[in-house]
Amino acid sequence: MNAKLVEDIAKAVLYEGYILYPYRRSSVKNRQRFNFGVLTPREYCEANPAGENSSFQVECLARLGADQTLHVKLRFLRLVERTVGEVSPPLSEMPAAGAPPFKLMQSLTIEGRTYEPWQEAADCEIAVQATVQDLLSAPRTFQFALPFANECEALRDANSEIAGVIVRHQHEVSGEIIISAQAVGDGIVKFTVQASNSSALGVADAVRRDIKREDALRYSLLSAHAILHIPGGEFISAIDPPAELQEAARACANRVVWPVLIGEEGARDAMLASPIILYDYPQIAPESAGELFDGTEIDEILALRILTLTDEEKQEMRRGDDRARQILERTESLPPEHMMKLHGVLRGIRPVSDEAE
Repeated sequence: MNAKLVEDIAKAVLYEGYILYPYRRSSVKNRQRFNFGVLTPREYCEANPAGENSSFQVECLARLGADQTLHVKLRFLRLVERTVGEVSPPLSEMPAAGAPPFKLMQSLTIEGRTYEPWQEAADCEIAVQATVQDLLSAPRTFQFALPFANECEALRDANSEIAGVIVRHQHEVSGEIIISAQAVGDGIVKFTVQASNSSALGVADAVRRDIKREDALRYSLLSAHAILHIPGGEFISAIDPPAELQEAARACANRVVWPVLIGEEGARDAMLASPIILYDYPQIAPESAGELFDGTEIDEILALRILTLTDEEKQEMRRGDDRARQILERTESLPPEHMMKLHGVLRGIRPVSDEAE
């Protein structure tokens, strides 16, 4: 498995929809983010059956031996709530107990830089594995829990005193992964991987029925997807299976995610369970200067639109999110020759056959 190629695609899937053009908090599009692969807590889905999912399932075929091992990586984003506070009067050192007393602010400017509240995200990865022989005998269940987390960052003024703080808060998130296998032919195995969110909302039943989606997102698995890897094995394409396996491939039940082959063209040892519709062997365009996170993105159009933002809009983009700030800085520094590379690239051209009319 080409680890870098797989990681690049998986990262693009992870952050797809994380923040959308025009990359500003005031934009309506960015008030409901994380649009792909959201697994909300099971109890929220049961109390609010409105099209949300608390789990996904991927099924795919593979040609292998019973002594081989299936590796599964569940990847998702975890919501990080960023709040900003003013410390008055300023302090010389952080108290030993943690964050100093502060006043919540919608905007705080220190030394010419403005800080605002925002929703960030942290990468999470849960890696599990099991031998094919064990999976053929019985399903394996793996439970995981990511504990509550709270971090405080000091903001210092010109006198090196703490004049403000950024507090980043994450709620506890938990879930489980269930893996099973079934022989469906000579040397052919069907794998089933289920991932679910079992996080507790921590609110009373009466309140739980009325809880808003933005509150449930604090306990959700965002942009959830999985990477399946079998060293020495061979996954079967779900899009274009060989004729003798088409019926078995059609019998695979996939929900929320869809399996595609990933890695170098022709490699068959890795499969991506993606919440975004992709073909086998998706690739990052070599002309792309970096992530833009916007669904169905076209680098040239987004880059040109970013450059047309007003100075005030660019300032808001810088204040909102570090990744948005990096997009802006990278786009503003693109040389003209790189912009030309984005324009008019042709791929997949085939020679016209002699029989074409």
